[in-house]
Amino acid sequence: MIGKVIKYMRQKNNISQEKLSLLTNIGRSTISDYEREKTDINFENIERIAQICGYQVVFKSKDNKEEFSAKEIERKI
Repeated sequence: MIGKVIKYMRQKNNISQEKLSLLTNIGRSTISDYEREKTDINFENIERIAQICGYQVVFKSKDNKEEFSAKEIERKI
Protein backbone atom coordinates (compact mmCIF):
# COMPACT_ATOMS: atom_id res chain seq x y z
CA MET A 1 0.00 0.00 0.00
CA ILE A 2 2.70 2.55 0.91
CA GLY A 3 4.42 1.86 -2.41
CA LYS A 4 1.33 3.00 -4.28
CA VAL A 5 1.17 6.14 -2.14
CA ILE A 6 4.82 6.95 -2.86
CA LYS A 7 4.33 6.44 -6.57
CA TYR A 8 1.16 8.58 -6.55
CA MET A 9 2.89 11.46 -4.71
CA ARG A 10 5.87 11.31 -7.06
CA GLN A 11 3.83 11.17 -10.26
CA LYS A 12 1.35 13.82 -9.07
CA ASN A 13 4.31 16.20 -8.84
CA ASN A 14 5.87 15.12 -12.14
CA ILE A 15 9.02 13.92 -10.39
CA SER A 16 10.92 11.05 -11.97
CA GLN A 17 12.41 8.30 -9.84
CA GLU A 18 15.83 9.62 -10.84
CA LYS A 19 15.05 13.17 -9.68
CA LEU A 20 13.49 11.91 -6.44
CA SER A 21 16.61 9.84 -5.90
CA LEU A 22 18.81 12.92 -6.22
CA LEU A 23 16.56 15.04 -3.97
CA THR A 24 16.32 12.43 -1.21
CA ASN A 25 19.73 10.78 -1.50
CA ILE A 26 17.96 7.42 -1.82
CA GLY A 27 19.04 5.16 -4.68
CA ARG A 28 16.77 5.15 -7.75
CA SER A 29 16.50 1.38 -7.68
CA THR A 30 15.55 1.56 -3.99
CA ILE A 31 12.76 4.02 -4.82
CA SER A 32 11.58 1.64 -7.53
CA ASP A 33 11.66 -1.22 -5.01
CA TYR A 34 9.64 0.88 -2.54
CA GLU A 35 7.01 1.60 -5.19
CA ARG A 36 6.78 -2.06 -6.18
CA GLU A 37 6.81 -3.02 -2.48
CA LYS A 38 9.85 -5.22 -3.00
CA THR A 39 11.69 -3.48 -0.15
CA ASP A 40 10.42 -2.25 3.21
CA ILE A 41 10.71 1.49 3.78
CA ASN A 42 11.52 3.15 7.08
CA PHE A 43 9.54 6.06 8.47
CA GLU A 44 12.33 8.59 7.90
CA ASN A 45 12.36 7.84 4.16
CA ILE A 46 8.56 7.98 3.95
CA GLU A 47 8.63 11.39 5.58
CA ARG A 48 11.53 12.61 3.40
CA ILE A 49 9.75 11.55 0.19
CA ALA A 50 6.47 13.09 1.35
CA GLN A 51 8.16 16.42 2.10
CA ILE A 52 9.91 16.54 -1.29
CA CYS A 53 6.55 15.83 -2.98
CA GLY A 54 4.78 18.54 -0.96
CA TYR A 55 2.93 16.28 1.47
CA GLN A 56 3.01 15.85 5.23
CA VAL A 57 2.66 12.62 7.18
CA VAL A 58 -0.23 13.07 9.61
CA PHE A 59 -1.49 10.71 12.29
CA LYS A 60 -5.18 10.63 13.21
CA SER A 61 -6.97 9.02 16.11
CA LYS A 62 -9.59 6.40 15.28
CA ASP A 63 -12.38 8.80 16.13
CA ASN A 64 -10.73 11.60 14.07
CA LYS A 65 -10.75 13.89 17.11
CA GLU A 66 -6.97 14.16 17.27
CA GLU A 67 -4.50 14.83 14.49
CA PHE A 68 -0.77 15.43 14.72
CA SER A 69 2.38 15.34 12.64
CA ALA A 70 5.65 13.56 13.33
CA LYS A 71 7.25 16.89 14.28
CA GLU A 72 4.57 17.45 16.91
CA ILE A 73 5.34 14.04 18.37
CA GLU A 74 9.05 14.89 18.57
CA ARG A 75 8.26 18.06 20.53
CA LYS A 76 6.04 16.18 23.00
CA ILE A 77 8.54 13.43 23.75
